[in-house]
Amino acid sequence: MAEVKLHPDWIARIGGEFAQPYMAALKQFLADERAKGKTIYPRPRDWFAALDATPPGQVRVVILGQDPYHGPGQAHGLCFSVQPGVRVPPSLVNIYKELRDDLGIAPAPHGHLAHWARQGVLLLNNCLTVEAGQPASHQGKGWEKFTDAAVAAVAADPAPKVFILWGSHAQKKAANVPGLGAGSPHMILRAPHPSPLSAHNGFFGSRPFSQANAFLDAHGRGAIDWRLPDSPGA
Repeated sequence: MAEVKLHPDWIARIGGEFAQPYMAALKQFLADERAKGKTIYPRPRDWFAALDATPPGQVRVVILGQDPYHGPGQAHGLCFSVQPGVRVPPSLVNIYKELRDDLGIAPAPHGHLAHWARQGVLLLNNCLTVEAGQPASHQGKGWEKFTDAAVAAVAADPAPKVFILWGSHAQKKAANVPGLGAGSPHMILRAPHPSPLSAHNGFFGSRPFSQANAFLDAHGRGAIDWRLPDSPGA
């Protein structure tokens, strides 16, 4: 996985995972898939983009996704986020609606969430790659163990954080992470997934953004500016 970028602070925390047998098997699987001519999203240099954008010591909020978008030009390594110029996906449209209802923030004209990542919002998918047009195609290949280690490293840091868990998939993942159980210094916010299939079952009205900011402010960690600039590169 020499093509990828990963912040050195993450290497210090979880770099040992790269020496594990499961990671060697995952690397071989990805190489074999590419050798077969299959298209994998995102591009290799973006596989670890969420971690690279948000070093462990800067994490204030964790949002867990399932796997990358599987359409052309969408995924760039941050969960729920798409590259500039790409139509905002339905789940993110609903996230923007809740953000408007919660904090009065108008929906951004794009779906690029790097502004959140730069402020300490770790936008981490459970699996970091996917085959084009094949959702969940890389589940069970090893990524889950790696991202479990990343989430556990964040949870082990006692500085208070907010874990926003949308949908059963994210909630099950977090349930097995040491440091997120009873007595945790962190806030855990659970709600249905923002997908159009489930958003009306309790995602709308859950007010995660104001709750997260109130918790962060109360613990001296500073609120997140959830407003996105009109230009994705700003």
